[in-house]
Parts: sequence; C-alpha cells; structure tokens
Amino acid sequence: MRLYGIRGAVCCENTVEDIKINVGEMCGKIFSENGLKSENIVSVQFTVTPDLTALNPAAALRRSGIDFDVSSLALFCSAEPVVEKSLPRTIRVLVTAYMDEEKERCHIYLNGAEVLRPDFVRK
Repeated sequence: MRLYGIRGAVCCENTVEDIKINVGEMCGKIFSENGLKSENIVSVQFTVTPDLTALNPAAALRRSGIDFDVSSLALFCSAEPVVEKSLPRTIRVLVTAYMDEEKERCHIYLNGAEVLRPDFVRK
C-alpha cells in the first residue's frame, strides 16, 4: 500500500442542507469509487470559498448520513485563497489515504466544479 492524495470539488448553494448533501455526495463517491476504508484514510482536508458560510464542510460530512463511518476520521477545513475570477461557492477536498499501488485514483468533481479539472472528469 502507498499513500495517495485524492482530489475533489463541488459547487453548492449557501444553505446548510445543500452543503450537507453536496459534501456527502462528493466524499461518498470519493470513498466508494476508490475502494477506501476508514482505517486507510489519514485525513480529509477541505477548503471553502468565502461565499459559503452556512456550514463547515467537515461538519457537513459528519451530518451527511452517507454509508461510510466518518466518526474517527481526521477532518480539517480552511478558507480557500481569494483569487480573482475563481469559481464561486466551491468546496474542495483532499483525501489522503493508503491504497494499493495498482489501483487507479478516481478524483471527483461535481455540480459545476468539473471546470476546475476537466482532465480528471470521467466521460
């Protein structure tokens, strides 16, 4: 097994419910499509643009109700740097996890965030 970083991002509205749903969907897909188990995840780090203030993405993941045990995961959230013309209402994530070296990583970009990394978007 080797340590990898798996990326993702999602755009959402500034409401508790929308942030919770979208963070849960994004992380759930990262976990399932990469075959991750909670004991192999080192940390989950979020950044959030300044226009999303309704809910911290780490809290959103804990409340999302996805079918994955996040109770013991190290979750962290910070502010996304403010850069001209950056994509608004965006939550980005970096999941650091141990995976088999042969396994191809699957990065997840949803709900408009696909423009950030079109090279990672599955066709």
